[in-house]
Amino acid sequence: MGHERSLMIDLSQASFIGPKPNDREAFTKLPAELRDLLFSVNGFVLFGGGLHVRGVCDAPVWHSLGRVWHGADALGQLYASLHPDDIPFAQDCLGDQLLLRDGLVIRLFGETGEINETGIGLTEFLESAQEDPDEFLSLPILRRFEREGGTLAPGELLSVYPPLCTQEASDGISLRAIPTMERIKFLADFAHQIAAVPDGTKVRVIVR
Repeated sequence: MGHERSLMIDLSQASFIGPKPNDREAFTKLPAELRDLLFSVNGFVLFGGGLHVRGVCDAPVWHSLGRVWHGADALGQLYASLHPDDIPFAQDCLGDQLLLRDGLVIRLFGETGEINETGIGLTEFLESAQEDPDEFLSLPILRRFEREGGTLAPGELLSVYPPLCTQEASDGISLRAIPTMERIKFLADFAHQIAAVPDGTKVRVIVR
């Protein structure tokens, strides 16, 4: 049954498909629905980088679910809003994280650390994302980047300046592709720094 569900995802336009699973520790801890999916296809990148579903593998590092779940780059250590059992199975092109919590998909907004509960499970989320990616993912920003001549390679995310949560972003943003973990760590640091800042406060963003 699980294998039949996973085949409903159209991978014909995938820019990356994960290698054979080799992270047995992470694999055995997954809920059955996600385990079946990753047994069938060990993660992938779709929509030109608009959706990255992680795999249970050691390499490439940017594709490793275990590394951002309980490993060296655990998202639960970067964001106070996450629980230890939240499973960071995917992300969008901006570095907003998609996690499973109690069997349902939640979205972590990387810039603020805020959580949005989608109220739907893994299969429904993936099917909905495929049917209407503009609604479920950040594709309009990615498409703009592509129209400007940019390409998001597997292992990269979009850096947005100024951050989208700032008022200044309404005056225009610049986009560039950067390594996945560089983007995630910048977002987590930014979210931590603005956590106690009241709305309307002026902040200075320093990009190193």
